[in-house]
Amino acid sequence: MAPPFRLIATDIDGTLQREDGTVSPHTAEVLTRLIDRGIPVVLVTGRPIRWLGQLYDQLPEPLPAICANGAVVYDPIEDVVLHANPLAPELLGEVVRRLRAEVPGVTLAVEVSDGREMWHEANYPLRWDSDQPDLRSVKSLDDLLSVPAVKLLARGDSQDADAFVKMVSAALAGLAEATHSSYSGLVEISAAGVTKAAGLAWYCERLGIDAADVLAFGDMPNDVPMLTWAGRGVAVANAHSAVLEIADEVTGSNDEDGVASYLSALFPA
Repeated sequence: MAPPFRLIATDIDGTLQREDGTVSPHTAEVLTRLIDRGIPVVLVTGRPIRWLGQLYDQLPEPLPAICANGAVVYDPIEDVVLHANPLAPELLGEVVRRLRAEVPGVTLAVEVSDGREMWHEANYPLRWDSDQPDLRSVKSLDDLLSVPAVKLLARGDSQDADAFVKMVSAALAGLAEATHSSYSGLVEISAAGVTKAAGLAWYCERLGIDAADVLAFGDMPNDVPMLTWAGRGVAVANAHSAVLEIADEVTGSNDEDGVASYLSALFPA
């Protein structure tokens, strides 16, 4: 009997990983079993390439990844970027001009070198990787906008995450994509048309796989385009309300190994 789906796409944080940042042995075993059956599994994440190592250390083998909310398609076996769709410096300049004019107090950073480095303004509040060698504090805004960036990061820490992304989206309407994947007041900005769905569509076309044959899992607003594009979009129980509203189905939470439980039922051993 043919499998019900030909490719599995899953978000990482809040979806595949538990809240403590681990992937359970059960989840790793289920993913390995599917790959051994010839069913590709691809990670589709807001993370940059440099943040994948922590996850790969918990898996039997590294999985292909669509990073930076669809801007980068990465082959970890060859350590090569297969496809990238960055914001050009000219576009970055216009985006930042609008943000400075319409979003008070915003601070900025960019993911450059296909997401292998992050450059940031001196007053940009660093969080998860503040002690890493791939960070650079720039002296001027001109420096920040001098090279293509696969993602522009805008922080407004005193603001509600959903309200802040609506403000940024309104300022950038028609110019760039704005979304968020956390509740920390961080908005992630990509070139117009660059979403998780677009990156996944590029990857699936390369493999000759239609959207109808894709099963996708997610938990945050940046997952909405992917979940609506895929043949079946599944939210974990801990997902943001915007994701729960559009999902075809809901599985257990990330701490309950919801992705693995759903896959085990769909693809029994």
